[in-house]
Order: sequence, then C-alpha cells, then structure tokens
Amino acid sequence: MNIKINENYKNLGKNYLFAEIANRVKKYTSEHPDKKIVRLGIGDVTLPLTKSVTEAMTKAVEEMGVKETFRGYALENGYDFLRSAITKHYARFGAAIADDEVFVSDGAKCDAGNLTEIFGDNPVLISDPVYPVYLDSNIMAGRKISFIAATEENGFLPTPEGIKETGAIIYLCSPNNPTGAVYDRRGLKEWVDFALTSGSLIVFDSAYEAYIHGDYPHTIFEIDGARECAVEICSFSKTAGFTGTRCSWTIVPKELKAGGVSINDMWRRRQTTKFNGVPYIVQRGAEAAISDKGYAECLELVDFYMGNAAVISNALKEKGIFFTGGTSSPYIWMRCPNGQSSWDFFDTLLNEIQVVGTPGAGFGKNGEGYFRLTSFGSREDTVEAVERLKTIL
Repeated sequence: MNIKINENYKNLGKNYLFAEIANRVKKYTSEHPDKKIVRLGIGDVTLPLTKSVTEAMTKAVEEMGVKETFRGYALENGYDFLRSAITKHYARFGAAIADDEVFVSDGAKCDAGNLTEIFGDNPVLISDPVYPVYLDSNIMAGRKISFIAATEENGFLPTPEGIKETGAIIYLCSPNNPTGAVYDRRGLKEWVDFALTSGSLIVFDSAYEAYIHGDYPHTIFEIDGARECAVEICSFSKTAGFTGTRCSWTIVPKELKAGGVSINDMWRRRQTTKFNGVPYIVQRGAEAAISDKGYAECLELVDFYMGNAAVISNALKEKGIFFTGGTSSPYIWMRCPNGQSSWDFFDTLLNEIQVVGTPGAGFGKNGEGYFRLTSFGSREDTVEAVERLKTIL
C-alpha cells in the first residue's frame, strides 16, 4: 500500500503488557493442560452485579421493548439522570460539580487515551511505575514524555519538587495502579499548586476511590484550586463490577481554559464527533449503582475484595516481604524475593506454583524488582494462591 503510517507506533513496546502475560500463560497452559492456574494478575472483577443494578437494567430492557419508552442513540455526553447522579456522588465528598461538567463514557481507559487528542504538543509528566495507557497513548501522539520517579524512598508518591517543565500534562492516579499508594490532602495540594503556578493540567485518575480507607481525598476536587487545573477520570468498573458492562465518566470543570479556549467545550466537541454514547440500559444500571442503596451494595463488593487483599497482605507480612497497597487499594505491590527480576519472578510463580501476577517491569523502569498481585479473585482462589505462594517465599 502506498500510504503513510503513524511512525510513533514504532516507538511502542512490542506487546501491550497484559497481552504479553496472556501469551505466556496460554503457552504454559497448552504445554501443561493438567495444571490449575490461579490468576491474580489482570485487575478484573469476579463478583456479579448488585441487585439494585440488575433490577434497574432489567427495567430498562423492558422499556426498550415498548414503543413509548424505546430509546435510540444515547446522548453523547450522558443522559441527564446519570450526570445528575454523578454530581450527587461528588457531593458525598464535599465537591461541587455541575451536571454539564460530567461526561459519561464507556471506560476510564478510553478517556485517558482519548484526552490526548484535544491537546497540542505539550510536555507530558508521568510517574514511573505507571499504568500503561498514560504512557502508550502519548507515545502514539509523539509527545515528549518525562518520568517522575516513584520509589520506596518517596512511598511511591512522587512530588513536583525539582520539576522545571511548564505547560505540562501531568498524570496522577490515587489510589495508584499499580503501587496501591494513596495521596493525602497535603500531597495532592502540592501538585495542584505546582500545576497552577506552572500553567499545567493534571489528569487525575480516581478509578479506585471507593477502596480508600482513612482520611484521604476521594477526588482531586476536594483540593482548593483543582477546578482551575485538573480534569478527573473515574469508573464504575472496580466499584460496581462494570468491567464487562463498560461505563465511566470524566469531569471537566468549566473554569479550565487553554489558549483562550474552554477545555470543557473542546472535550464536548470531541465526544459529539467521535462517540455515540453509552447504552441507555447500562446508564440506568450505573445510576442505580451510585444511588444511596446501590452504593451501599457496591461497598459490600469492595469490602469483599479488600478481605482478599488482607489475605495476601498478611501472608507477605508473615514472610517478611516488603509491599505497599492492600489497605486503600485492591492491589498489592510487593518486592520480588531474593533479588529476582520481575519477569523471572513471574516465570517462577507460573512454572512452580501456577500463580499468575503482573511483573513490575511492565509498568516502567522503577517497577523492576517489584510485582503486582490483585485482590479481585474469588476468596477460594485467593486463599489457594497464597498457600502456594508461601511455599516459595
């Protein structure tokens, strides 16, 4: 073909991290079909949707079968009933969000990548280790990327100290994926103040806010000044079990302007051109998930997964293995034992005890020597995986 390609794609890694894991597990399974694999790698939920959600979705299905209540294309930015429910959810944390600052979509991962389209050639600041979509989507756009070191020394919570870039796009995730570390108000305030003084924008990923235990901010909009320098992405995936149902949102405050242009208007324009909206049935389920009754049910799911996290965490404490997370996060970020590299430890777990986790090196240079385990399995699988793990630690 005599066409040009986006040359930036050549700068991506050969395989997406989780695709590489899937390939290795598939190969092992084909060679050892008698072995039971226990998966604590990809952060996919295992508990079913709650009663409030399924009842709302069932009712919505029935509405779609009646001419008078049938719905066609969804509104690109979300139905009013869900946008209003989301603003009420933010009020739980003392954050005032207007309905027209809420944009409903089909996944936080999609929004994290798609947001790059409305910005020009700005420097990008990303913590290392990092969730791959922040990095890969900006590599695809050909942007200059600088890494902010997240290490044991800073509790995997880097600060803006020493950063000289201005007009940057800064990606923050709290509770963090993969490390499970959580910013307190003082830590987030440092970033907000830096963004305001440097003319930068924070893209804040709060997908795991429901897992927070203790006095930590659930949203960046609990921090003074954040409305002038931040957008926030959140999701129903890990809170309400929507990984296979797909619904999320992005908050774009109307105060945000770049080059004299409203970022809220730009994101709305992008979405109305390229996105046909989340299905009505799904949005009704999402509305139910953050109603008072539905949210209480969702927090029961969260408590179950955090019980799994305690099973893993207690085993690592027993064996004297350093880790973070597992308290306000469904992820446990452990140091690989005996100085192993993260991919060597992956192979050890797979080949010797048939447990699958995620090598830290897949999240960046500073992830080398660490390993991520998730608490999203069943209780039985989690207990079995931990008992197997104890035999080699």
